[in-house]
Amino acid sequence: MNRSPQLATEQKAPLGDFLLYFLNLGTIGFGGPIALAGRMQSELVEGRGWIEREDYLEGLSFAQLAPGPLAAQLAMYLGYVRGGVLGATAVGVAFVAPSFLMVVAISALYVRYDGLKWMQALFYGIGAAVIGIILRSTIKLGRATLKKDPLLWAIFFVLAISTAYTGREIIWLFLLAGLVSRGIKTWSSRTRSVVFSVLPATVLFAVPTGKHWALFLFFVKSSLFVFGSGLAIIPFLHGGVVESHQWLNEHQFLDAIAVAMITSGPVVITVAFIGYLADGFTGAILAGLGVFLPVYLMTVTVAPFYRRFSRNNGIKAFVGGVPTAAAGAIAGAVSVLARHSIRDLSTATIAALTLLVLWRWKVPEPMIVVCSGIAGLFLFSSIGGK
Repeated sequence: MNRSPQLATEQKAPLGDFLLYFLNLGTIGFGGPIALAGRMQSELVEGRGWIEREDYLEGLSFAQLAPGPLAAQLAMYLGYVRGGVLGATAVGVAFVAPSFLMVVAISALYVRYDGLKWMQALFYGIGAAVIGIILRSTIKLGRATLKKDPLLWAIFFVLAISTAYTGREIIWLFLLAGLVSRGIKTWSSRTRSVVFSVLPATVLFAVPTGKHWALFLFFVKSSLFVFGSGLAIIPFLHGGVVESHQWLNEHQFLDAIAVAMITSGPVVITVAFIGYLADGFTGAILAGLGVFLPVYLMTVTVAPFYRRFSRNNGIKAFVGGVPTAAAGAIAGAVSVLARHSIRDLSTATIAALTLLVLWRWKVPEPMIVVCSGIAGLFLFSSIGGK
């Protein structure tokens, strides 16, 4: 079916109003990628009628299959539907900019006042809550991707154990997971689709020179292994940021995740905090560009051909293995991060209560993070700030 989707909604959605919607969503949108995607459906499709249901579902499918944070990918796809390349560009900036500016502001305060006891106490509680949040997200992601497929469960456990044991991501295992999944599920498919899927992730593994180039290229690589949840980037970031490049220490890395939890927009915006600590405002910009530029380029270059390739069984099978590997790596990352954030009975209690609350009730994660920070203020002083 050949049609120009942007023409279908051109009269219903003035581009200025469309951009204002995503600017607002990026400013006050909390709850992670699934919540943000749900809001786009209820408000743009069902509420305002600015996007056709078929276009939305195609965009959601595209965002799930393509590497990159789901919410940002979907937003840019809908921008492409509304206004082509210009629409995708403008929507991407409008959606990401608010949370980016918030994180940069928090980063500046963090760098200036990190030595103060109250800030240490705040992140004492928040860091523990983050462990519970990531663990809950791992369970949800595992349920969505693994189901009852024994192959996917095997991939999950291999990545979980390897990440927990080594303390970092093993990139070639992610590629192997996709190839194994494809090989078993599509014996007769041609290899061309695998090359199409793997090439973007492998051509960028050259050794960079210069700190700015190293920073930018590292986050580009990381972006190519984010499928669905923005939390999927955590094990990759930990291995590179803490272990290899040593831009941040363990506690700073946990604080970076916490900052992403208490700000709106995509969770992956945590990279701006990391970039700022690594190389100031320039580092924050390079980190943000590194993560979101591949998402944008994927949208404007691949989206026009998406319908032609969307039913290719080889691509589906390859991509089906990668999110499973990501879920396993996140599970392993929980073990690595918990070693540094669960310091005593108080932090263990905060982490356990966070998991319990998220499991039983639909409490917004930012609210839990704020409450955990307040608890940290009281508990940290009671134990003498150890």
